[in-house]
Amino acid sequence: AGHADEIDGAHVVGGHPGATLVHATMAIAQRARASGAELLNAVVLGYDIGVRLIAACGGIFGVKNRTHLHADFLHAVGAAVAAGRLLRLEPVRLTHAMALATFQANGLCALFREERHISKAFCNGQYAAAGVHAALMAQAGLEGCTDVIGERHGLLDAWGVEGSREIVVAGLGDDYAILGSNFKFLRAGYPIHAAVEAALSILREHDITSDAIAAVDVGMPENAMRVVDNRAMHDICLQDVLAAALLHGGLRLSESPFPKVLAEPEFARLRALITLGVDADLNAEQPNGRGASVTITTRDGVSHTARVDHPRGHSLRGGVTWADLEAKWREAIDDRATEWVTLATRLDDLETVEPLAAAFES
Repeated sequence: AGHADEIDGAHVVGGHPGATLVHATMAIAQRARASGAELLNAVVLGYDIGVRLIAACGGIFGVKNRTHLHADFLHAVGAAVAAGRLLRLEPVRLTHAMALATFQANGLCALFREERHISKAFCNGQYAAAGVHAALMAQAGLEGCTDVIGERHGLLDAWGVEGSREIVVAGLGDDYAILGSNFKFLRAGYPIHAAVEAALSILREHDITSDAIAAVDVGMPENAMRVVDNRAMHDICLQDVLAAALLHGGLRLSESPFPKVLAEPEFARLRALITLGVDADLNAEQPNGRGASVTITTRDGVSHTARVDHPRGHSLRGGVTWADLEAKWREAIDDRATEWVTLATRLDDLETVEPLAAAFES
């Protein structure tokens, strides 16, 4: 469920940490009757472990291109440590938990070739389960390698890049990985967001209607383009999502336009007008970024261009407020969002996580 609707948070380096870490940590926090502050501390710790391991292995695209693995599986290790922290495991038990998590989590990137988003969502749940199980097994006395990260034939030997041992501890205690988290405001794969934002800004600024569009040229970094170019899954396909956004003047969080929009003749026309390629400037400036440039040409031959370096909600853009998040969840769900956000703002003061859990379960 954490990744099912493509509206979970993304990360500059670490894929989709929240879809694994938050759920695993919350489950153990309920079991341990942890406080809100303890939950927050564990989530921050889990982000640091998972994201640092992914960075040491070359980032999400490096892991994918070199090993053909879905980098999010490394968040299982972060989930194990976060859960272990809440269970108050001794340091050696935490090392066992990390090792036990590695035996349970994996994912070939071929999973992205599916059509219905089932295994893409399922795998993050598996990584969460692996972290929870590993922590509970370590608590029960099961053992694993005490240095599964640095040992010969360990994690860094298997998947690390040159300098991985330095990367994994760089800025430890000062540079917190969770600060690289990005909030999604669209129900779509993250590399699509900047393109939709740029295209809609052109339509609004120049008062262009969808029937006046003659061509749409989109550019983005090559790594991002490969993720969203003509995908079978509609909500991670740039051409599908952008065509739907142009046709309807935007996208709603409360419902997906797919598959209903596929039957609209104007959708097919707009989709055929979209060309996606590598933007040389963005590729050089932010090879692992999520920016996009869009040029829309109208039937009268006039072209307009907009570039968005970081989509709304991106950590490098900043500016997201609690009010923004409440509005997002009101649009996606209903008035329950107010209670959720109120509890989130008071997380440090909650004696136990039960009020938060009850709010989400209602």
